[in-house]
Amino acid sequence: MIELSHITKVFNRGEVNEVKALDDVSLQIDKGEFVVLVGANGSGKTTLLNIISGAVLPSEGAVLLHGEDVSHLPEHKRSRWVARVFQNPLAGTAPELSILDNFRLAALRTQRKKLKIGINEAFKASVREKIAGLGLGLEDKLQQPMGTLSGGQRQALTLLMSVMDHTDILLLDEPTAALDPKSAEVVLSTAERLIREYQLTTVLITHNLRETQRFGSRLIQMNRGRIARDLDGAAKEKLGLEEMYSWFG
Repeated sequence: MIELSHITKVFNRGEVNEVKALDDVSLQIDKGEFVVLVGANGSGKTTLLNIISGAVLPSEGAVLLHGEDVSHLPEHKRSRWVARVFQNPLAGTAPELSILDNFRLAALRTQRKKLKIGINEAFKASVREKIAGLGLGLEDKLQQPMGTLSGGQRQALTLLMSVMDHTDILLLDEPTAALDPKSAEVVLSTAERLIREYQLTTVLITHNLRETQRFGSRLIQMNRGRIARDLDGAAKEKLGLEEMYSWFG
């Protein structure tokens, strides 16, 4: 599903502020795997997600999705495979548009469709039903501007929008970092349900070690641009918080 082969990413090559963010990283993530990615700031986690999504292109190495080499494809051309939820709840939505219009834009994300999509009653009913499953009481507020919602509400809706159309890969870039504990629980529980329902291949970046324990079928620790640890589900379950804390010095 996702294959990274000898990926190196150097920013500002040849300049005084040159940074090697990824150093010869090879990684394979199979269909349906839920990988949790941890590491100190500057370890290469977000750069790795950017390489997968196409937001950043590698300096060396190859990126394959579904066996197809997409190393030089920009982010918008990978959107038929990849959806992403960012740390900032303000990212990924149009604040001045209504909830319904944001869902309409999400439905247009991966392929060209007739402009009338999203204005019929069947679409509205579908959106209302999906939102009702969040338990946030937003299903009867479809005309409310997205920008008036709380960060937790927007993040939960962004997750729903990420799977409005065909998606295989879900990238979660610290999606709860800016949320209170109750909102974080709603967002991660929703993510877990959608991952299971749509059999998504998922990569979650988190600094919350309790989330690391609870979620995912595989755990990868990054350190100085390299993969320091790669643990399967059985090994991950044996980890305690104290041991994980020790990874960060």
